Amino acid sequence: MKHFFFGGVHPEGRKTLSSGGKLKAAPVPEEIVIPMSQHIGAVCTPLVKAGDSVGLGQKIGDGQGLCVPVHASVSGTVLAVEPRPHSNGTKVLSVVIRNDYEDTPAYALEPHTDPSGLSPEELVHIIREAGIAGMGGATFPTHVKAESGIGTVDTLIINACECEPYITADDILIQTAAEQILRGVNLYRQILHPEKSVIAVEDNKQEAISVLKKLLPDYPEIELRVLPTRYPQGAEKQLIFAVTGREVPFGKLPKDVGCAVFNAATTAAVYRAVYEGRPLTERIVTVTGEGVREPQNFCVRLGTALEYLVNASGGLTEDARKVICGGPMMGVAQENLSVPVIKGTNAVLCLTDRQKDEAEHPECIRCGKCISVCPMHLRPLDLFRYASEQAVDALEQSCIFDCIECGCCSYTCPGKLPLTESFREAKKVCKEAKAK
Repeated sequence: MKHFFFGGVHPEGRKTLSSGGKLKAAPVPEEIVIPMSQHIGAVCTPLVKAGDSVGLGQKIGDGQGLCVPVHASVSGTVLAVEPRPHSNGTKVLSVVIRNDYEDTPAYALEPHTDPSGLSPEELVHIIREAGIAGMGGATFPTHVKAESGIGTVDTLIINACECEPYITADDILIQTAAEQILRGVNLYRQILHPEKSVIAVEDNKQEAISVLKKLLPDYPEIELRVLPTRYPQGAEKQLIFAVTGREVPFGKLPKDVGCAVFNAATTAAVYRAVYEGRPLTERIVTVTGEGVREPQNFCVRLGTALEYLVNASGGLTEDARKVICGGPMMGVAQENLSVPVIKGTNAVLCLTDRQKDEAEHPECIRCGKCISVCPMHLRPLDLFRYASEQAVDALEQSCIFDCIECGCCSYTCPGKLPLTESFREAKKVCKEAKAK
């Protein structure tokens, strides 16, 4: 039975810009910058200092509580431990490494060619020590999500929808490493013991679907679910509804309705951590858009500057206007291309003057289109007014924190109001007010 979540939009995909070529290894720069914050939760404390030698895969930062460690993505010498620009627009304490181009390994994890004898607790520990956080963009610590689902989850969902326009990182991952993903699914199953395991893919990824169909006979416990393309189907709550028909209530988590959702790239990283003993030090990044000369997918070392990837893709076009970390719907525009690729960076999107979609005098015309497309059943036009007034009580009563910042309201607004941006800022205002 098909389930269609409320709201959503159908933006032009434009995935063919980057989907035609082969996956390439990105050139590794001389200087790597590893932020101590690459996940939702506590910032890591650096474990190294300037002058120290580090190896590839060495743990260089860790912390307590909701935290996962970070690792060196090259071997070399620590040049500095200092605040550096981050893709979220702030400066974050970072470890700067001069690459010696030796890639001398310093893995602390033990590879397990047959992990079937490992307990759920042992697998969760390996995932944590590998520094794995959600690689679809949310960056929630994966070991916490897995551990919290033990005994509560009956349905495991692997999110391979990749519903944002332009991005094809997960698509090319499935085409080139589907076996890793499927084995990673079985590792989740070993932890959670779900009744059902589903890989969800949108129907605009036919090559990836074909690869999965060839391999799935060897994995009868895993079901492939091909969903009609619709944004934001890759959002956790919307995907759960599309696959199961279950609705996650406001303020609740997927585990509260018996579900656990993990991104496809995250799942492949779990495979590499357990089977190969490799921490998370690289990921696939789509460099795309009409503003870059040679759109393509790269396998990138974490800590590589966005500028380095853009140059490896032929550089910006003459009419390039904006570079976004992420996709056009939920990504963040960058002022400084020296910011590094982190665990949640799935794309670098370069747009041109021709794609300018802004108004000199944005104005709400009370058409209500934003309400009809909001997948969370919110009223964006009211939230925008409360955000403009910094009316904290009204924002909280209107469920501002249930906004998933998907951008559907901004996309459909004929008045070109900066709705999504205002809601991000409004959440910060509410948190600051609560802290005071």
